[in-house]
Amino acid sequence: MIFEKSSTRTRVSFEAGMFQLGGHALFLSSRDIQLGRGESIKATARVLSRYVDGIMIRTFAQSDVEQLAEFASVPVINGLTDYSHPCQVLADLMTVRERKGKLEGLKMCYIGDGNNMANSLLVGGLRTGMTVAAATPDGYQPDPQALAVAVEYGDHFTLTNDRFAAAKDADVIFTDVWTSMGQELEAAERCRDFAGWQVNRELMSYARPDVMLQHCLPAHMNEGIAEDVFEEHVGEIYDEAENRLHVQKAVLLLCMEDK
Repeated sequence: MIFEKSSTRTRVSFEAGMFQLGGHALFLSSRDIQLGRGESIKATARVLSRYVDGIMIRTFAQSDVEQLAEFASVPVINGLTDYSHPCQVLADLMTVRERKGKLEGLKMCYIGDGNNMANSLLVGGLRTGMTVAAATPDGYQPDPQALAVAVEYGDHFTLTNDRFAAAKDADVIFTDVWTSMGQELEAAERCRDFAGWQVNRELMSYARPDVMLQHCLPAHMNEGIAEDVFEEHVGEIYDEAENRLHVQKAVLLLCMEDK
C-alpha cells in the first residue's frame, strides 16, 4: 500500500480487509520507499511486482496510477487520485443499494466542489442506471473527462449551478468538503466562493421525504454541511464508511483471487 496522501478510511479498510482475507498488507509512505527520493514509477512498479501480489496506491496524479499499472505485473488498485476515488464510490453505491434496495431509476444529487468524488460519482451513478444531477459553483465544475462520459447519458445527467434545482426529488444527496487535501492554500478563496452552498435543512427540503445523505468523510461541520443535518443522517453516513471495508475486500478478492 503506497500512500503519498495520508488517510484514515483507505488505510484501515485495506489493511484490515487484507488481514481478514488471510493476507498481509504493507504500509509504505513516500518517506519509506525510494519513490520519494526520485526512483521512477516504472522502476518501483517492476521491483514491487517481484515481492507482492498486488499494489494499492493513494496519490495525487492519475497518470501515476496509470503508469504504475502499465509497468507492474501484479494488479494495481487506485486508492485515490486528484481525478478519481473509485473505491469510495463503490462503497457509496453499495450503501444506497442496501438502503433503497436498488440503484437503477433513483436520482442522485451531488452538491459542492467538482472534485475527484464528483467525477467518480457521476460515472458510477450513471453506469448503474441512476439519474444524476450535479450542482457546483461557477469555476468548480467536474473534470472535462468525467463530463464527457456523463453527457453520453443524455437527459439522465444534469449539471447546474442551481443547487436547489439539482436537489429536487433526489433520492440521495452526496456532498464533500469545500477544500480537499492538497488545496489548503486555497481555503480562504474557496470559503468565499462556496458561501451559501451548505447542505442544510432548506436544501434537503427539496429532496424526497425519505432522502439519504452521504458524505465520504471527513466532514467539516457547519461549513459544507450543517451539523444538525449530518446528525440526522449519521447512521447511513457511517454505514457508508463501514462499507469501505467490505468493498475493499471485494476488490482485493477480485484482483487477486487467482494468486
